[in-house]
Amino acid sequence: MTQTHFILDGTALPLAAVVKVARQQATLELSHTAEFITRLDQGAALVARLQAQQQVVYGITTGLGDSCSEHILPEHVPLLPHYLMTYHGCGLGAWFSPEQTRAILVARLASLAQGYSGVRYRLLEHLTALLHHDCLPLIPQEGSVGASGDLTPLSYVAAVLAGEREVWFAGARRPADEVLAQLNMTPLTFQPKEVLAVMNGTAVMTGLACLAWDRAAYLVRLATRSTALAVIALTGNPDHFQRRLFDLKAHPGQGRVAGWLRADLDAYQSDSHARARLQDRYSLRCAPHVLGVLEDMLPWLASWLHTELNSANDNPLIDTEYEQVLHGGHFYGGHVAMAMDSLKIAVANIADLLDRQLALLVDPKFNHGLPANLTGASGHRRALNHGLKAVQIAVSAWTAEALKLTMPASVFSRSTECHNQDKVSLGTIAARDCLRILELTEQVLAAVLLASVQAVELRGAMTQLTPAMQAHVMQLRTLSPKLVEDRSLDAELRACVQAIQQQHWSFA
Repeated sequence: MTQTHFILDGTALPLAAVVKVARQQATLELSHTAEFITRLDQGAALVARLQAQQQVVYGITTGLGDSCSEHILPEHVPLLPHYLMTYHGCGLGAWFSPEQTRAILVARLASLAQGYSGVRYRLLEHLTALLHHDCLPLIPQEGSVGASGDLTPLSYVAAVLAGEREVWFAGARRPADEVLAQLNMTPLTFQPKEVLAVMNGTAVMTGLACLAWDRAAYLVRLATRSTALAVIALTGNPDHFQRRLFDLKAHPGQGRVAGWLRADLDAYQSDSHARARLQDRYSLRCAPHVLGVLEDMLPWLASWLHTELNSANDNPLIDTEYEQVLHGGHFYGGHVAMAMDSLKIAVANIADLLDRQLALLVDPKFNHGLPANLTGASGHRRALNHGLKAVQIAVSAWTAEALKLTMPASVFSRSTECHNQDKVSLGTIAARDCLRILELTEQVLAAVLLASVQAVELRGAMTQLTPAMQAHVMQLRTLSPKLVEDRSLDAELRACVQAIQQQHWSFA
């Protein structure tokens, strides 16, 4: 049974919780157990005692970042959280989408729920209420170096809790104080550690990375099915995917992709005498080796992201068991940065693979008897129609852009903030790049799906599809009918991309 309800109680949240809550396919409820409430409030109480004792604690009785040597007067300590939140209000760029913002909120909640951030249970109640009411902070995408946490973007979350800045609510952009009043939510008056705890963590990059992982896992499965359609359309050789062959190079994910291809090609009978080539070109023959890289990466990427999601990743950490303050660098997003840099390379390689398959499908020099550009027009009207010629050009552009973005973000560390943050992860930039590459690759896949189905129909090979493949084709044709006379395809392509992103096609 698909889980549609998750409890936040300090135990590990699965990646699926982030994805499902972000897509409003599940809800997240804060635990009301006395044990959980007490554990959180004990951390806030320890911070209050340390403050009363005038002990030196970073970000509470000291300045921030390189200014940690500056002593904050006791009467100014309550003011510091507001100043921290305020001076980080400098983000620019597009706003994160509602789905992405929900993922960010879940990721921050998961970390705070570990109980080492020195915040009250009440703070988590307010964050959870934002999700419950779908009152989403408007968070700009640009401005984080991903090392002292996602400070600038997360300042917009803290500000909304205080009734400042803006939210996206009920389909409109509105001032946060107005919406909180409408929801009968009192703006928070922060205790000394709470703004720092909200801001100083890896929630933005982690939330985005969870969404990217899920999209990539679906992408590899659908790209495999699209490849099977291309094999049939191009009268390819199914023996390239036989089980014994993949027993001899036994990467598990690569073997799974080959197995999916065998299942999808189960009804396809390739006459060896009719084959144009003994060995298909690499974009068909080596498809499991390209797609399998991503399939093999997904488990270890999930492991890293699961650990990051369920970690105490701000600074300093408040350890109530030993009554000590742990000053460190858990806000550093190195694992997320490397995961996203790796994932975006694997995904862009899939865009390149699909782009090459499309080039074979539309070119009469390579498509073994199909019409040029897969036009469905006939007779004298064939010369008038150009089929998927422009679509193939667009796919080439999308693929080039995806490949261009594969430069690892993590290698561009910049020393910043008076050389205090002198080595940074750039994990949020890596995650943003990865999401853009996924979007471009989904566009490529949408186009190649349309082309592959068109080619199978022109080949007259529908009877060689399995029932699952035939159902897939029928669903696709509800979005985009067979192309006979040329027409604009942008709306149909957008509908197909949306179907991919909504994971419209299911797999057993």
